[in-house]
Amino acid sequence: MMAHRSMALTRQIINRPLALSSSHAVLIRSMLLNAGDDAMLFGPPTEWQHFIAEQMLERVDDVAIIKVSGVLLPGSCDGWMWGGATFYDDIGTAFDLAVNDASIKCIVLHIDSPGGTVAGCFDLADRIYQARSVKPLVSIVDEMACSAAYALASATETITVPRTGEVGSIGVVKIHMDITGALESDGIKVTTFQFGDRKTDSYPTTPLSDEARGAIQADIDQLGELFVATVARNRGLKPDVVKAMQAQTYLGQSCVDAGLADAVMSRSDAFTDLLKNL
Repeated sequence: MMAHRSMALTRQIINRPLALSSSHAVLIRSMLLNAGDDAMLFGPPTEWQHFIAEQMLERVDDVAIIKVSGVLLPGSCDGWMWGGATFYDDIGTAFDLAVNDASIKCIVLHIDSPGGTVAGCFDLADRIYQARSVKPLVSIVDEMACSAAYALASATETITVPRTGEVGSIGVVKIHMDITGALESDGIKVTTFQFGDRKTDSYPTTPLSDEARGAIQADIDQLGELFVATVARNRGLKPDVVKAMQAQTYLGQSCVDAGLADAVMSRSDAFTDLLKNL
């Protein structure tokens, strides 16, 4: 069961566009080179029921707190969850419940995430952004909201970050692993039969052609422009300003200076200030 789930989670990342911080992209490459050991990223599994009760959705007075942590993945946990990952559909479900609960006056995204897949990210960010007119939305970063996680954070009206907190990495990456050299050195020859010249463009057993490389880069550029436009809209910034950041990450006060956060506050101070001012 665990091995099957591990492979399923690995497939969520291989050959998919990622909005993930650079340091965690390196970790993924290491994971792939070590037989796809997802435990490096996701940690030990925990039951979904425990996760939803203890980690994802909490209530303090009339404030709903949604935990967004670890690597962000498309879909839902389907009954099992890895402690170091959160699924977009589960975040969305918790968010909708809070939006539709008349007794909830404010929704907080409590974020500590390096980002994750592009799939599922921007639709959820738009849903969060559209709910600004319904009730106050706040992101409390603790300690990281990078890439896809920052896309979600930017959709709220206010973002706080601690002195050592990190946000940004507004960019997209796709990892292609070419194993043809390793197979050749081991005396293994792979013969591929295919219908359609571009069918195996991203296969690890197929070297990237110039056409394939150009097509993949074009897709990444398109997704990157979508990311830039989303953050620019959410934060009231000019797209050229966001694009000029070149997927840089920022710490503490520099997040505010760059226009990516609104205040430097510890997690506890941010929660206390929020409750005091509701």
